[in-house]
Amino acid sequence: MNARTLTLMGAFLLAATSGTMAQKQQVANDSNTPLHLLQPDYKVPYGVQTAEEVKRDMDRVLRYLEQQTPARLVDKKTGKAVTDYSQINSDTQFERGAFRLASYEWGVTYSAMLAAAEATGDPAYRTYVTDRFRFIAEVAPHFRRVLEQSGTIDPQLRQILTPQALDDAGAVCAAMIKVQAQDPSLNLMPLIDNYMDFIMNKEYRLADGTFARTRPQHNTLWLDDMFMGIPPVAGYSRLAGNQQGKYWAEAVRQVLQFAGRMWVPEKKLFRHGWVEEMTDHPSFHWGRANGWALLTLCEVLDVLPEDYPQRDRLLQLLREHVRGLAALQSGEGFWHQLVDRNDSYLETSATAIYVYCFAHAINRGWIDALAYGPVVQLGWHAVASQINEQGQVEGTCVGTGMGFDPAFYYYRPVNVYAAHGYGPVLWAGAEMIHLLNRQHPKMNDSAVQFYHQEQPTTEPIFHVR
Repeated sequence: MNARTLTLMGAFLLAATSGTMAQKQQVANDSNTPLHLLQPDYKVPYGVQTAEEVKRDMDRVLRYLEQQTPARLVDKKTGKAVTDYSQINSDTQFERGAFRLASYEWGVTYSAMLAAAEATGDPAYRTYVTDRFRFIAEVAPHFRRVLEQSGTIDPQLRQILTPQALDDAGAVCAAMIKVQAQDPSLNLMPLIDNYMDFIMNKEYRLADGTFARTRPQHNTLWLDDMFMGIPPVAGYSRLAGNQQGKYWAEAVRQVLQFAGRMWVPEKKLFRHGWVEEMTDHPSFHWGRANGWALLTLCEVLDVLPEDYPQRDRLLQLLREHVRGLAALQSGEGFWHQLVDRNDSYLETSATAIYVYCFAHAINRGWIDALAYGPVVQLGWHAVASQINEQGQVEGTCVGTGMGFDPAFYYYRPVNVYAAHGYGPVLWAGAEMIHLLNRQHPKMNDSAVQFYHQEQPTTEPIFHVR
């Protein structure tokens, strides 16, 4: 290779390098780049999902729960299976999985599974419920016999047979009522009536009849108890024949009496706790408890006749609560552990409950899809990001008592075995599917918009980078 050739090659390489460097040095600006089309650096996916994508996320949760909640009996000393129910004794217990079959958290999960079966058309969700309820109904009389004879049985069965608190009774009873109304062959009425006897006649109450507790202070109202007590009362109207009005009236009375003490109108939020003896009433707006309150309003409005007196008051309360909560959604789509304190952590179960309730309210025509559909879509993206590959739900606050200082709520742990997250996630997914099938969300100029009619164009989801 001669000198001239080397010189020409060097000049060519220099020119090419200079051109590349010039290209690299060119800065995107308003003149050379449509800046509004640059992809944002979202922390969770953003955009419109399909019903099929939502169901795939839900299915992972279902498969995980099928494995983790067996409906079988074992001898606690030997570990051997007990299949002959006439042989049940004080050493017989439910086979232990990751979650308890009769906890209030699982009552939420059963209701969510029923909703998922309806939304997806997949019978596996309904089978999950009916298999476990049929199992509980079959073994319960045998455990009652053992309890009467020995006074000792599996604590999970004692909770079913002799409930001592609304947590023991309400959410499971509400789910049983729903499935019994659909399929009387399940023979759940003895269990339902036992639960309802406790709720209506034995649960502790204030002097005016409001569901209450004696902890952490005497005559304390827990916002959680709106959901633990009121939906089964309202739901029982489905089974009560010509006495249904009694249950509608009691449900509405309870809602209004809770709201009279716990609703904070300037915030459009509920406080978590109210103590009768307090002069001042601190307002800690715990996320999941506000979810229970909003979910209760949905459950009661679902069963009340359209012309029922005071129904409009409940509907107005729901709308105000939606407005208060929507204003506090984080940029990641989640709501905070204390919803009005954005230095508290982002929490999954509350977010999932709000997604369900907002979507349900849109689907029922109670709130505006154009205004709140994007809130729901963003919230579902947040929830779905917390479903891991195993189907576990991450970022859920563990069971929580009541505190009157912020640190109590700020530092509650989160755990994938916090059962409170699973039902809300499935319920949210189910209602998202209904929403996506009824509305027409589209990307418009990089933002999610909801439309009542199909739109001609769309844009892709922006994914996390």
